[in-house]
Amino acid sequence: MTRKGSILMSIQLEREYNYAFLDEGSKKEIRRSTLKAVAIPGYQVPFASREMPIGRGWGTGGLQLTLSLIGDEDSLKVIDQGHDDSVNAVSIKRLVESCSNVTTTDDSEHATVIQTRHRVPEIPLRDDQILVLQVPLPEPLRRTEAKEKVTKRLHAEMDYSSIWLRLYEDIVKWKKITIGADYPSMVHHRYIINPSPIPRYDVPKLHQAEGLYLFGAGREKKIYAIPPYTDVEPLEFLDYSFEVENFEHFTCHLCGCTDSFLDEIYDAKTGEKIYQCSDTGYCNTRQREREAL
Repeated sequence: MTRKGSILMSIQLEREYNYAFLDEGSKKEIRRSTLKAVAIPGYQVPFASREMPIGRGWGTGGLQLTLSLIGDEDSLKVIDQGHDDSVNAVSIKRLVESCSNVTTTDDSEHATVIQTRHRVPEIPLRDDQILVLQVPLPEPLRRTEAKEKVTKRLHAEMDYSSIWLRLYEDIVKWKKITIGADYPSMVHHRYIINPSPIPRYDVPKLHQAEGLYLFGAGREKKIYAIPPYTDVEPLEFLDYSFEVENFEHFTCHLCGCTDSFLDEIYDAKTGEKIYQCSDTGYCNTRQREREAL
């Protein structure tokens, strides 16, 4: 597009609605909350969650973070459970494109802002990238304590005995910790967080990462963050250590990858069980690299 065409498009966008949908006052309020969250790693900062043109529970918190941070020079990638072409991911990309001049991409290495649901990209983040996670349930104590004022006091007192008890009950009943997602993790040796419904496989990627991780919960009206180079330790006992999903003997049937998180699916023709990379952008890149050889 020519510069003249870009200017005309910007003028047209301004006439229809504000750049990146949110009004400037809303963006400032969300940015202030985000800065506080970055300054206190793992602390849940309340914010005035806005009404969005998508249903609550479909990523309104993550979308508000993205729209408050995005700019013309940014490139956006949106993934849903690792997929770039799911209904949720495509709809969010179309919304951001329609109210800004931001370009979108499926390649995590070319993106400056990545909004995700349920997965962390396979390729580690750089220090110039931001990963925005959609969070349905930000409070790690909610499964054991229903009252908000009580959970706030427990965080202030660093009383996480109920979470440890939950892990212990898992071991007594199943001889192992069975939590598959939302695995409770200690941030900066102070706050226990819910790292969103990412699998255990992705939790170690949060530790001492170069990029900035932001967590937005629109329905619960909370923002929290893991700044770059921050310690993130999944909870574990000395005799029952934290373990990730094991794909040691499986291979992606599309790209041949053996070191990524794999989805278990069934071949529609043969009915046989096969495995495929959950991160479709990563898988497509590997396929192109194999074809180029």
